[in-house]
Amino acid sequence: MPLMDWIIHEWTAQHVLVNQIMKGLIQIAILTGIIYFAYVRFIRKSYAEQLLKGLFIMLLLFVSMWFFSSVLQLPMLEHVFAASIQILFIGLIVIFQPELRRMLLFLGQGELFGSTLASQSPEDEKAEYLINELTETVHFLSKAKRGALIVLESATSHGGDYLEMGTLLDSKLSTELMLTIFHHNTPLHDGAVVIGPDNRLVAAGVLLPLTEDPKLSWQYGTRHRAAIGLTEISDSRCIVVSEETGTISLVEDGKLEKMANAEELRKALAQRYEVSMDQEAPLRRVPLGERLSGFFSGDSKLNRIFYGKLQKDRGKLPKSGTGS
Repeated sequence: MPLMDWIIHEWTAQHVLVNQIMKGLIQIAILTGIIYFAYVRFIRKSYAEQLLKGLFIMLLLFVSMWFFSSVLQLPMLEHVFAASIQILFIGLIVIFQPELRRMLLFLGQGELFGSTLASQSPEDEKAEYLINELTETVHFLSKAKRGALIVLESATSHGGDYLEMGTLLDSKLSTELMLTIFHHNTPLHDGAVVIGPDNRLVAAGVLLPLTEDPKLSWQYGTRHRAAIGLTEISDSRCIVVSEETGTISLVEDGKLEKMANAEELRKALAQRYEVSMDQEAPLRRVPLGERLSGFFSGDSKLNRIFYGKLQKDRGKLPKSGTGS
C-alpha cells in the first residue's frame, strides 16, 4: 500500500509538472505571437526598428550587469541596475509613442477583425494594391495622352541586363510617383518603368530590347515594339499607353491586346493575378496642378480657344504708322 501511494504521488507530481510546462509554453507562444504581430504591423521597416535594436542591446547589457551584481552579492550595483531596467521600460513608452498611437488607431478602426485580414491573404492584398495603383495611373496617362511603358516583373524574372541601362529607384509604387516620372519635363519619361514582384519601383528610364518580328505593323511605335520584345524573351507583362492616341495595351508572351479603357485593364489584371475585385476602386481626383497644366497644354481646347481669340484680337488692332 505505501508503494501504491508513492506511485500515485509521483504520477500526480509529474502530471502537475507537465501541466505547468504546457501552460508556460502556451503563454510564451501567445506573448511571442503578440510581439511578432506588433513588430510586423507597426515597427518593421520603419525608423523605430533601429531604435528598438539599440534599446534591446541596452536592456541586454543592464540585465547582464544586474545578474552579475546579484551573483557577486553587490547590493548597491544590483539596485542601480534594477532601477535602470525599470527606467528603460518607461522610456520605451516615451520613445515609441507614435507607434503606440498607430496601434491604438488601428484597433479603433476595427481593422484587426475586419474583412481585410479575414478574407484576403497578403498576396491578394499586394496584387489588389498593384492593380488599383496601375489603373489610376493608366487612367490619367491615357486621358492626358502621355506615352508610358510599364514593366510588371514576375517572381521568376530578375530584371536581366536591361536594368543596367536605367536609373535605379527602389521606391514604393504610387500613382503620384508614376505620374511624375512620365511627365514630359522629366528626364525619365521616355524609358520604361520596371515594377518588381514586391510592388516596388525597381528602375525608371530603362531601355528594353526591341522585337525583331518583321510582320509587326508599322503603326506600332518604339514603346510597343519594346514591350513586345521584352515579353518575347521573358515572362514579364507590359502595359503601354500610346502618346498619339492614348490607347492602352497589355502585352504578354509577345502578344499585344488593346484595352478599351482603364477599367477593362483593371479587370484583365485582376484575372491574371487571380484576384476577386467585386467593387470598383474609386479613382482619385486629379490634383489641381495636374488639371491646370492640362488646361494650358499645347493641344488643350482652352489653349486653342485662347490662342485663336488672341490672334483674332491682333487682327483688329490698327497697323503701326496709321493715325486715327
